Amino acid sequence: DFLLKAFQFAHEADPAAELYYNDYSLEGSSKREKALQVLQKLKSRGARITGVGLQGHYGLKWPSVSEIDRTIADFAGLNLKVMITELDVDVLPSAWKDMSADIGKNYAADPKLNPYAEGLPAAKQAELARRYADVFAVYTKHRKNITRVTFWGVADGGSWLNNWPVKGRTSHPLPFDRAFQPKPAFDAILRAPALKK
Repeated sequence: DFLLKAFQFAHEADPAAELYYNDYSLEGSSKREKALQVLQKLKSRGARITGVGLQGHYGLKWPSVSEIDRTIADFAGLNLKVMITELDVDVLPSAWKDMSADIGKNYAADPKLNPYAEGLPAAKQAELARRYADVFAVYTKHRKNITRVTFWGVADGGSWLNNWPVKGRTSHPLPFDRAFQPKPAFDAILRAPALKK
């Protein structure tokens, strides 16, 4: 009843407010299915839920384009709006096996986990650009259901992925570099076509 009451009280406090369920890693099938069940149940019990926020903390390989596509389609199928609330694409090797959101976790420094301290090489820039193009092709396909896309930072220098979960790491997850100049990823986003059915 906690979630039901939270949505109920929020709606009573401001009947005009849009109310969202916001979570990370919903592209994973198990977590997505559980969230869909919870939201269906809440809606059937009268909760006013406007939409779902997908915290888009992606890697170069995860989630797959099909998982992103399916996730947006599944939540839109519940007549929910979709927001991408924290978009970035991590290009660094993973320091851990779990998909935790525990920002208190820290791992020992290791040069293998910080391969781009001097800058992102052209090949990785191209890989990041392709990833953003693929992601935005999906977003464009679902443009009727997606109400906004918010990046989790403006430029690489201010990213939360610097120094986490490994102190001293240099991350490059955003479309603008440390000098606030557009990267190839920025141009790829602008050119991203909708995926063909």
